[in-house]
Amino acid sequence: MNTKRYALWTSTIVAVSLLLSGCQLLTGYQKIDEAESAEAWVGKIKPIAGEVNIACVGTYHCEIVQIDKTLIIAPNSHEPINPQIMTALPRQEGMVKTSINMDMTPLVNKNAIKVVPLAPSSMPGLTNYYARVMPAKHEVHVNFYPENNMGYVERFAMIHDFTEAGTYQLRAYQKKNSEKSGSLLDTASPEPLCIELLQGTKVQRRFCKQLDAEHQGEFVETGMAKAVTSAPKAKKMTA
Repeated sequence: MNTKRYALWTSTIVAVSLLLSGCQLLTGYQKIDEAESAEAWVGKIKPIAGEVNIACVGTYHCEIVQIDKTLIIAPNSHEPINPQIMTALPRQEGMVKTSINMDMTPLVNKNAIKVVPLAPSSMPGLTNYYARVMPAKHEVHVNFYPENNMGYVERFAMIHDFTEAGTYQLRAYQKKNSEKSGSLLDTASPEPLCIELLQGTKVQRRFCKQLDAEHQGEFVETGMAKAVTSAPKAKKMTA
């Protein structure tokens, strides 16, 4: 298994790059948009006035594993560590889901955290959750799974001042590189994985994995030249 490490974005976030040679089978980068239900999950977030919702999308599976010093999702079970912070799934009667068991009581203090089941993951047997917190500066850790393979994970962390209530997404996508020379090595290499923080539909921050020799495997925050109202489409690739 590849070794991976990560740190806060302030000291760069480190993960191992895929090693590719020749024309290989499709990787998670190339299939990143094939987690077909990911986009459909977004509308199921239930906003609560005065609260911040944090979700992750864009890969086969992703997990908000830690917020501040609170561990959220267990790495072995991929389920919430503390049942007390989990909002119960809606009761299902026949083919119709009801929200009778969905406890969406407002958070009681600035340090409170709740995780809410969002939808079934593209990885069978797993669930995607989103987190509810109060507006404040938070340290957020997320595990992204670009491939349908639990053995390959991209670990990402950042500190962000969530000053406004509302819905935020950490969206992974494949960056298009317009400067490729077309050489065999260039065309065999994957496009960089990027992660954007969206507030509603507006991109607030962007982090991209660096493939150059100096910053190999690092996620580095890139400058925002102008406001972006929608996230770019990931590039479709074939072997």
